[in-house]
Amino acid sequence: MAEIRPFRGVRPAPELAGEIAALPYDVYSSKEARRIVEEHPLSFLKIDRAETQFPEGTDMYSDQVYERARDTLREMKAKGQLIQDENPCLYLYELTMDGRSQRGLVCCASVDDYLNQVIKKHENTREDKEMDRIRHVDVCSAHTGPIFLAYRSNEGIREKINGAVSRMPVYDFVSDDGIRHRVWKIEEEEWNQDICRRFGELDSLYIADGHHRAASAVKVALKRRQEHPEYTGKEEFNYFLAVLFDEAELRILDYNRVVHQVPSEIIGNLPELLKSGFWVEYTGKEEIRPRQKGEIAMYLEEGWYLLKAKPKICPEDAVRGLDVSILQDHILSPVMGIQDPKTDTRIQFVGGIRGLKELMNIVDGEENAVAFAMFPTSMRELLEVADEGRLMPPKSTWFEPKLRSGIFIHEF
Repeated sequence: MAEIRPFRGVRPAPELAGEIAALPYDVYSSKEARRIVEEHPLSFLKIDRAETQFPEGTDMYSDQVYERARDTLREMKAKGQLIQDENPCLYLYELTMDGRSQRGLVCCASVDDYLNQVIKKHENTREDKEMDRIRHVDVCSAHTGPIFLAYRSNEGIREKINGAVSRMPVYDFVSDDGIRHRVWKIEEEEWNQDICRRFGELDSLYIADGHHRAASAVKVALKRRQEHPEYTGKEEFNYFLAVLFDEAELRILDYNRVVHQVPSEIIGNLPELLKSGFWVEYTGKEEIRPRQKGEIAMYLEEGWYLLKAKPKICPEDAVRGLDVSILQDHILSPVMGIQDPKTDTRIQFVGGIRGLKELMNIVDGEENAVAFAMFPTSMRELLEVADEGRLMPPKSTWFEPKLRSGIFIHEF
């Protein structure tokens, strides 16, 4: 059963929320992060990506960078730019994009639930990315970015949450990308106990986004347990910052691929080479999207092709039946020679938020490149894979809108 609990949130002063809130640390390159911090000096990126406070070329994994993150967090609290609630609270966080809203419960989730697989994952993590966040969390003694969790639709929880937003929000702002963010603080102990009880009746929670942040938070907790063998399990380091959303409210976009440096003899015959596993239709220069599961849109210099997978390559299997798996198993691996998409430098992953024009621009800007536009993975597929204790191929899901960092911080 899932355990969640309130916490004493560290959060922006109300008038500064829009300036402090920032997209997750891993959305930006170091150069992009520097530009954001230069344009928005209060941006939380100066904590999440503290190398932005040092000259270019500074090792972003050096001790001084993590120490600067910790010191900046303390300085912003001392200046009143960040404030801390006196009592443990729960919070509601609503994001509205293109007229569509999703509303989540901000809380602390249990490290033991992660270890015992009550909190289920669907992706592997990379050790180098884990090490960065482990050091960041450990040095700051804080979780600075929430883990994006989903739960199976529950009418009682939905009604409880929706009934709590009639009050005035503590934050209401629109970020630079046009997404509206609203936050409510829930202090009533009876309400908090009841919602925690309701979540305690759920069998599972699911990591939608933030696998590296979750794994890092857990490893810091295990490190603290070793350092404090007298721990009881109730210390703050045994819990990590999370936002819980009803699966029905979530939106997964396509996560597309571009393959570079394809040999000329393959790129010139690619449509013909794919006909054993796909029905291949040339559709012209106008961009097209896959309309249903089993379809992939392919872009070459001469235009777009619609690939429809034949039944013989569509297994009834939670992982191998995913469209991203079909692409990997029947195009990228046998035709392109890409055996490991996690490490092969020829493959580029492009989030669906960037649009099909981005794929066309990349392919048109170089020789021997091909793009594949995917039909989005569904929440049903994600939950099925996680429930089976299995993992999706890398870059299978792209969630929008992204949760902002800096609106909620959990210190321990």
